[in-house]
Amino acid sequence: MKIVYMGTPDFAVLPLKALIDKGYDVAGVFTQPDKPVGRKAILTPPPVKTLAIENNIPVFQPNSLKNGEGVKILEELKPDIVIVVAYGKILPKDFLRFPQYGCINIHGSLLPKYRGAAPIQRCVLDGEKYAGVTSMQMDEGLDTGDMLLKTVTEIGENETSGELFDRLAVMGANLLIETLVSLEKGELKPEKQDDSQSTYASMLDKTMSPVDWSKNACEVHNHIRGLDPWPVAQTVLEGKNLKLFSSELVANQGSGLPGSVKILKTGLLVYCGDGNPVFIKEVQYEGKKRMAASDFFRGHPVADGTVLGN
Repeated sequence: MKIVYMGTPDFAVLPLKALIDKGYDVAGVFTQPDKPVGRKAILTPPPVKTLAIENNIPVFQPNSLKNGEGVKILEELKPDIVIVVAYGKILPKDFLRFPQYGCINIHGSLLPKYRGAAPIQRCVLDGEKYAGVTSMQMDEGLDTGDMLLKTVTEIGENETSGELFDRLAVMGANLLIETLVSLEKGELKPEKQDDSQSTYASMLDKTMSPVDWSKNACEVHNHIRGLDPWPVAQTVLEGKNLKLFSSELVANQGSGLPGSVKILKTGLLVYCGDGNPVFIKEVQYEGKKRMAASDFFRGHPVADGTVLGN
């Protein structure tokens, strides 16, 4: 089976590696164009491109698929199937219909819930207990195609989006191979999605970062871990931004006003709208490096009862 693979970020690396390791014929890789990264704006290839080049797989980086350029490449490569994992663009009709087995997508959610660009992060932000990966036969909609196979995992109470992301990438790679094996055996049974159960997971942005301490402790905890590693939850301390990482829910710590702090030897307690606190183990003060909260407040004393926020 000849495969064309389409993917861009870290999440798409392990599925491609699984195809390579299993000996599948990957005829070409589509990925997004290189982008400037960091303060120096160094032009950097997507992670998928790096892996493809290391394995001598031809790489294609069209700026658009709407002008027919992508289909021309498919006509040259003649794949039996196209595998899509976090590519970053919607595929046009002619692209979807070209391969014999169509296009199969590996999506980081338990569809039909969390269609869209940021399903893993939204799952954590919403305090879901379970997450997973779905393989899907792609159609013209946004993550609306028939479901093929699923794999499920429980989300840890303190697990961040980044940590869950890494676990689901491994699960997605395994699910891709399982899906292809089942396809070759003729064992797949596509299942229609129930659109009434769908939710949309829009992209994250930095406007989401400020913490609303009037919310209850569980909501604040989910906010902090859901925005880790990007765009990162933050609050204001003495007029400067304070980024927050590694939060936990704690009990038997009294009560306090929303946003008020209590400094412990092991970290920072911040009280929320329900009177309960979240415990924060790591922070990054504006202009400083990320560090243990205990180390920061040892060198930057703050009185108990100080209120964080604008």
